[in-house]
Amino acid sequence: MSDITFTQRNIPAERLLEVNHLKKYFPITSGIFKKHIGDVKAVDDLNLYVNEGETLGLVGESGCGKTTASRCILRAYEPTAGEIFFRNKKQEYVDLAHLSDKDLRPMRPEMQMIFQDPFGSLNPRMNIFDIISEPMLVNGIRNRKEREERVVDLLKKVGLRPEYMVRYPHSFSGGQRQRIGIARALALQPRLVVADEPVSALDVSVQAQVLNLLMELMEDMGLTYLFVAHDLSVVRHICDRVTVMYVGKIVETAPTEELYYNPRHPYSEALMAAVPIADPRLQQDRKGLPGEVPSPANPPSGCYFHPRCSYCKDRCKAEVPELREISPNHWTACHRAEELSLEGLKK
Repeated sequence: MSDITFTQRNIPAERLLEVNHLKKYFPITSGIFKKHIGDVKAVDDLNLYVNEGETLGLVGESGCGKTTASRCILRAYEPTAGEIFFRNKKQEYVDLAHLSDKDLRPMRPEMQMIFQDPFGSLNPRMNIFDIISEPMLVNGIRNRKEREERVVDLLKKVGLRPEYMVRYPHSFSGGQRQRIGIARALALQPRLVVADEPVSALDVSVQAQVLNLLMELMEDMGLTYLFVAHDLSVVRHICDRVTVMYVGKIVETAPTEELYYNPRHPYSEALMAAVPIADPRLQQDRKGLPGEVPSPANPPSGCYFHPRCSYCKDRCKAEVPELREISPNHWTACHRAEELSLEGLKK
């Protein structure tokens, strides 16, 4: 294993995760000989970081690549290119993208995932004790009594009764199943948790309960979240910073309130316009975006957003904008960011 220290990489000490130029291309083949004729650029040159103890929201339309990016970060998918630096328990940065499966295995307990579908992610043939304790067994905790004690503690932490451990997933509601999934993700006391749309499959009445649970667990267990979602109301409730993706690329990153009230990219402005306001007295101008999301297999030239952008100029069609810092901690990839006056949420 090739560990890379703070001084060698010059990464700020507060960062738990830093991703540089991450790419994930899925090959397109044709014919019986599987000739390579192109690529689906699901993630295309992604750069982001997550500080320890914060929640970073990763948002965008369906198909923008946010779930693929999160799975590459955990090495559930093999990245095509890029670097994924994660600070391990020895306070050294390790590039997960280039570790072998053998070297990656000791890192697995420190990074876990909460899946979107609370039923599909649970084995229906295993009871709750086996589901939650399986990661412990795989990672060398053979003593059953010790596993039972930890499962009881985890069930209490997520708001379930210990006697539920003998039941099977079909016995529970969607919200309860998601709590079981959260308990399983926390079984090995991870430091980074990737939550892949953890409340999108739940009833609205249950979503707030699960979100509040995640925030409580973050404080109690010192967790760091990468929160993948498309519901901007949910993201605003739980995230410290937000990163917006469009067709595999990051178009804007900023602190949550700054992004919501002062977006600097036209796509972010369009997303803010789609956020419902819980006040019937306020009129909303829902213009919607023209056109369709371009295919990641054949993205447009220049700025990927330019075919749908009402502020587009000739430069936008020809030149790819760089992600740059236009104000403290506010990054955007738009050629006209300084000159445009965009509208965010109404205060």
